[in-house]
Amino acid sequence: MASKRPSGDHDLFRHDLEFGTGSVAGTDEAGRGCLAGPLVAAAVVFDRGTLEDRGGGRLDGLFDSKRLTEKRRERLYPAILGTARSVRVVARSARFIDSEGIQRANLEALARSLEGSAGIRDVTRLVDGFGLGAGAPEHIRLVKGDSLSASVAAASVVAKVTRDALMREAALLHPGYGFEGHKGYGSAAHREAIEALGPSPIHRLSFRLIANPDDAAKAA
Repeated sequence: MASKRPSGDHDLFRHDLEFGTGSVAGTDEAGRGCLAGPLVAAAVVFDRGTLEDRGGGRLDGLFDSKRLTEKRRERLYPAILGTARSVRVVARSARFIDSEGIQRANLEALARSLEGSAGIRDVTRLVDGFGLGAGAPEHIRLVKGDSLSASVAAASVVAKVTRDALMREAALLHPGYGFEGHKGYGSAAHREAIEALGPSPIHRLSFRLIANPDDAAKAA
């Protein structure tokens, strides 16, 4: 892409405005390192006017979802949906991850989510941390993009809130694992539940701590 990464600062909105295009699309994922549940990627497109006024102030406080409280993410989620030009979410199941591998699943989901901006002209596309290859829409790899770019940060919030909701539903379908709390990450309580109950249908059987229970015990 002809546009170069701007110098930026801690103002995520100014960072995206400095690209000088009519819109900026950002994509990010949630759940890549989990032992259970889907990987969820999201792409969010903000137009220049929304970046300039921060969605009429509704997007104030937007940042990397990992640095926000659950309450703040839940507040920002409808604000993002209500101010974005486009939002696209793509999920890949545990079975897809087992079949294709986590890296391929991650890159494929990010690329598919970014395709939601394919029909938008004069847009800069940013991907948090990864280059997606020649088959994906033209994009810029932005290391630590969720703490630099408003559009990528918004994507991180959408992906995280969406995935958390899916894991709360999974907790009702597969009781005893505590999915509503740890959301599938490898906490001590989660590893103990796997040892006691065995893997559930949504566990990633290709992951080392699932495929080799002895390793899970050593990691505790």
